[in-house]
Amino acid sequence: MKNTVHLIGRVGNDPELKTLEGDSKVCNMTLATSESWINKKGEKETDTQWHNLKIWNKAAETAAKYVKKGDLFAVDGKIRYREYTDKEGQKKYSTEIVVTEMTLLPNKKD
Repeated sequence: MKNTVHLIGRVGNDPELKTLEGDSKVCNMTLATSESWINKKGEKETDTQWHNLKIWNKAAETAAKYVKKGDLFAVDGKIRYREYTDKEGQKKYSTEIVVTEMTLLPNKKD
């Protein structure tokens, strides 16, 4: 069995680079992917999904330097589900894509 995902979409926010304990680096950003189709009435419909990306260490530094909001971006990685307790003691859940490969694509707008 394998946990793998491949996404191509537009970056939703400028990358946020953080330095953690032990000098590890992490870059967080969002990626929007969209699908369009024509419904039974002949109207175009679009469904956009937002993905939380997490990029680590050297790749994180590269993403923070070269990627910006609106860029066309391709990533390979794995889906990770996390559970945590917030400051108010509420249980929260999060889904993120841990990026293992990334490619900044030509930035011709649709």
